[in-house]
Amino acid sequence: MRGWWREITGLVLPVDCGGCGRPRTELCEACAVQLYGGLPRRVRPDPEPPGLPVVHAAAAYENAVRAVLLAHKERGVLGLAGALGRALAGAVRAGEGTPLGEGPLLLVPVPSARRAVAARGHDPARRIALAAAAELRRAGMPVRVAAVLRQRRPVMDQSGLGARERRANLAGALGVVTGGGRLLTTGRVVLVDDLLTTGASLAEAARAIDGAGGWGSAGYGVRHAAVVAASPSAFEINRNWN
Repeated sequence: MRGWWREITGLVLPVDCGGCGRPRTELCEACAVQLYGGLPRRVRPDPEPPGLPVVHAAAAYENAVRAVLLAHKERGVLGLAGALGRALAGAVRAGEGTPLGEGPLLLVPVPSARRAVAARGHDPARRIALAAAAELRRAGMPVRVAAVLRQRRPVMDQSGLGARERRANLAGALGVVTGGGRLLTTGRVVLVDDLLTTGASLAEAARAIDGAGGWGSAGYGVRHAAVVAASPSAFEINRNWN
């Protein structure tokens, strides 16, 4: 209900740019360039959590990109999902290329905590994944969103926790829903999320999928992940990488 109300009000009320606040536009051209106008890059946090797949990010989590992500996630500016999905689609393409003969890409979003979804009125990563899938399908790529991950136990709020604390907080927290493992065998799995900081969430999601036997038609575990943004330091570590 809350997400529905936010979508309706977004259609009738004046909007400002989610990145810089410029009036009468949900995302101005300058902020759009910051979000998805660059070349997606491989990123890796330091320290890197065990089991983290190769991750590509569309942009650094700073300035307008940070503002847009927070507007979508915390303030419910749901119209920004399309632009964020476009950025995520670019990161997916950077890591995966165009799959040939291996079934569709399966975008598996990292789920938010249930209480966070209830408080926000929507699941940001899932909404962005759906927008990214639509963007990739328009480009001719076979893509599905497979929202098969669920939290098996409550976790603490991640804000304020360091890398080691986040790994401990999330260890064993995610699982694959009944029947989800079968779905994951029908294509190539790509984990997706809105933001990478320490990498603990993506590493736990990869563990959950690999533990459920969701190895995809190629016979491998989770190899790739894509995010809209990552901490600038993660890009700095990989600044000479493609």
